[in-house]
Amino acid sequence: MPENATEHALIDPATAADLDLLLAGEHYDPFRILGRHPLPTPGSDQVVVRCLVPDAEAVWVQRTGSDDWSALERYPDSDLFLGVCPAHDLPLHPRLRANWANGAQGQWIDPYSFVPILGEYDRYLFNEGRHHRIYQQLGAHPIEVDGISGVVFRVWAPNAKRVSVVGDFNAWDGRRHPMRTLGSSGIWELFIPELALGELYKFELKPAQGSPFLKSDPYAFYAEMRPNTACRVYDPTRYQWSDHEWMQQRGQLQGNARPMLIYEAHLGSWRRPADHPNRFLSYRELTAELVPYVRDLGFTHIQLLPPMAHPLDASWGYQVSGYYAPTTRFGPPEDFMALIDACHQNRIGVIVDWVPAHFPKDQHALARFDGTCLYEHEDPRQGEHPDWGTLIFNYGRREVRNFLIANALFWMEQYHIDGLRVDAVASMLYLDYSRDPGEWLPNAYGGRENLDAIAFLQEVNQAVYGTVPDGFTIAEESTAWPMVSRPTYLGGLGFGYKWNMGWMHDMLAYMREDPVFRKYHHSKLTFSLLYAFHENFILPISHDEVVHGKGSLLTKMPGDAWRQRANLRLFVTYMYAHPGKKLLFMGCELAQDWEWDHEQGLRWQLLEQPRHRRIQDFFRDLNAMYRRQPALWQVDFDPRGFQWVDFHDSDQSVVAFLRKGSDPADFLYCIFNFTPVVRLNYQVGAPGPGGYREIFNSDSRYYGGSDVGNTGLVMATEESYGDWPARLSLTLPPLGALLLRPEPRPAA
Repeated sequence: MPENATEHALIDPATAADLDLLLAGEHYDPFRILGRHPLPTPGSDQVVVRCLVPDAEAVWVQRTGSDDWSALERYPDSDLFLGVCPAHDLPLHPRLRANWANGAQGQWIDPYSFVPILGEYDRYLFNEGRHHRIYQQLGAHPIEVDGISGVVFRVWAPNAKRVSVVGDFNAWDGRRHPMRTLGSSGIWELFIPELALGELYKFELKPAQGSPFLKSDPYAFYAEMRPNTACRVYDPTRYQWSDHEWMQQRGQLQGNARPMLIYEAHLGSWRRPADHPNRFLSYRELTAELVPYVRDLGFTHIQLLPPMAHPLDASWGYQVSGYYAPTTRFGPPEDFMALIDACHQNRIGVIVDWVPAHFPKDQHALARFDGTCLYEHEDPRQGEHPDWGTLIFNYGRREVRNFLIANALFWMEQYHIDGLRVDAVASMLYLDYSRDPGEWLPNAYGGRENLDAIAFLQEVNQAVYGTVPDGFTIAEESTAWPMVSRPTYLGGLGFGYKWNMGWMHDMLAYMREDPVFRKYHHSKLTFSLLYAFHENFILPISHDEVVHGKGSLLTKMPGDAWRQRANLRLFVTYMYAHPGKKLLFMGCELAQDWEWDHEQGLRWQLLEQPRHRRIQDFFRDLNAMYRRQPALWQVDFDPRGFQWVDFHDSDQSVVAFLRKGSDPADFLYCIFNFTPVVRLNYQVGAPGPGGYREIFNSDSRYYGGSDVGNTGLVMATEESYGDWPARLSLTLPPLGALLLRPEPRPAA
């Protein structure tokens, strides 16, 4: 190469200014210096090639179509190497080689020889908050450019001075692979040739003030096992699904007019290996054990506490650090897909908890991502959650909304998730949630409603139902906010379902009462029917109700061991007969007498005792009966599916009602005795004379009860009772529930 190569390379004063920024580690577009560039000399056919190779002793570039390597010169007092040669003598994407002082050698294709890849339209949609599949662009993606395979990295960091990709491939040295910004989008991009799946990486960001720091990729598909925090290049589209039948029929298998029995599970503590109680079951082991268990018990869905990457086991997944990556506590992402696949092949839907309300302050994650409050609010009165020590998303920022909306669709499209249970919706809706006066900022109209969060929730529900119409969303919303599960075009939030927290609190408070005093609290038993049809409700007994000193479901029940189990069976049967879909946390079916501990598996040894095994049998039979009876689920969200028979008998703590299917002639007669007294010859009205068959009795001896009942069939007489044209005389079991089905009447 010419002796004056360095002189030729710096002929343009603008290049010299760029070079100063590059060497200072602050250039927003290192491609202006690095790579191959035509010399500014008029009529010249020569190009200059420049590369930044920190700590290298010597660097060479390979000539076109040969094994001839030409040495590059070091720019004085720097790690920049450069040289000049005829354009035809240098490949479009040159290969470089270097020797280091420690004796290491290496060669690579120059990443600074490639043009920008992300299109302007993608950037525009993202900045507008309307790129619902932005996860296909941002993050790390294996691609091929000009016949060369590699990985393209992209990250949104609009306020950083410099962003670099670091990993094992460059000794985690942020000087080696600085990225370039793409216009004013705030997105940084770099294609690194010859990288492959499985590479560990992070982003190194240099803020406007202060020293560079490392961040995990917000869009990473694969996160390292804690306490490590790097990301791994991964392609979730490579998994071969086998759930085609479920996906094609999903719209007919779930919905408002279908049964829904949800088994809520925490994967880390559902079961632990007996010989290694401190080890988690893997996704593959859970596939072999959890899926057949849920199918055997007859649940229609599994709901998983957040399976996204999170740094702290004790957060149960609710402080997410990797929104696009399943936790690797239980194995790689493809094994999580296999678990979902197996659920679907067994006709079990999968719901995951999704947490768009807040995120942790861990330094490697989203907090102050580019040195500024990028994903969160700057003002702690808006940006910090006082209860959980976390940060609140800035829903007013379009790119943040885009990150979350695309994330919701990602889990449903890429992982075939059937439903999203959206956590902590109440904390999103109210600016003063858990805050005292002076600790929050009112909205533009002086109110306490978070208008940006409301708009975001409506937008994410529109996106989900517009893209995955046979999926659904559930709101964990604990206030009286109206129209949570009503369409956005009517002014609602657009959720498919809402947790009925009021029913849960009232019923658990009622059940805790000694039966002697329940008559004074009768309204707690019946109040929920005043609003049961205002929303599409799910009745939950969730993990939150069996932890933090609240006791297990069994220990919430008063009385001795027999009465506790009888109360549990009575309560759950009432829950199944009450309008609304159902959710139960794992372990309730075992009648555990201590609360959930996330550091231990469920106490499966309880099943060695008949009284616990009978409770499990009770759940299995109740689930099977529920699924066979359309009257219990076909019209859950319309008053036509429910009719009181008698709710006035507070003195004896008895209630009776009808549940009706889409055909009004298809109904069940449901009656409940919330005292331990056997009610002989108990008189109630009936819709008509004839036989009523006892199809379920929570007091059956098969479930550990006293076996008081009506010997299978009871006849209603034509004698009227109250407003009813017929009368039933029943024997009500102690702390028992009866479900009766009318016998078909012979044709006239």
